[in-house]
Amino acid sequence: MKIVAIIPARYASTRFRGKPLARICGKPMIQWVYEAARRCEIIDQVFIATDSEEIMTAGTGFGAQVCMTSAAHETGTDRIAEVAGTLTARIVVNIQGDEPLITPEAIHQAVTPLIQDETILMGSLKTKIEKQEDLDNPNIVKVVTDANDCALYFSRSPIPFMRNKDTVISAFRHIGLYVYRKEFLLTFTRLSRSVLEQAENLEQLRALEHGFRIKVPTTTYQPVGVDTPEDIVRVERLMMKKK
Repeated sequence: MKIVAIIPARYASTRFRGKPLARICGKPMIQWVYEAARRCEIIDQVFIATDSEEIMTAGTGFGAQVCMTSAAHETGTDRIAEVAGTLTARIVVNIQGDEPLITPEAIHQAVTPLIQDETILMGSLKTKIEKQEDLDNPNIVKVVTDANDCALYFSRSPIPFMRNKDTVISAFRHIGLYVYRKEFLLTFTRLSRSVLEQAENLEQLRALEHGFRIKVPTTTYQPVGVDTPEDIVRVERLMMKKK
């Protein structure tokens, strides 16, 4: 079973132009993501998908396989689907290019359910929320799952709402790492945008609204994304601490 990881990378980010090439501890951010994916033993190939000549040049410079894609794509999912359509892979992993601390272990955890169960078409990850400020932050997406770790709903609002204060229940953060069977990925990008997807601005809700399951196992990995130049300093501190 061939499994590929594709990292979508866009140069013209609104909030942080050139973000994938921002230097972190001497390397472009996207290189950290690429190398983590390469270290995951169940991934057969890793690609960077971009519409930027600058990113292509940087990627090939550190030995990555880079695929140039259309500049018209509105989402990273559309971008990786263009590349996936040319590959013979059975499973496609969408790894965000702005998470330089992503671990091979987290990638492995997300992919494993699709290897074990042929009926699962799409997967992702969740991690326990420890801080109230994260639960209240609309930029941190929350997820609730059923007894089999299949997503019931994703939201920017705190979920579940704790009406009964005596109930002890954990809240979970959704991690934006996605795994697809190739055929479903191509189907997903052709589905119409759903009402809840547009309301929450969460693309994964399209799958739920169209009746598809998303497997979301729990991981201990805590994502640290880069959205602004100020986040670079925080990530570098964490990297130095780990060293």
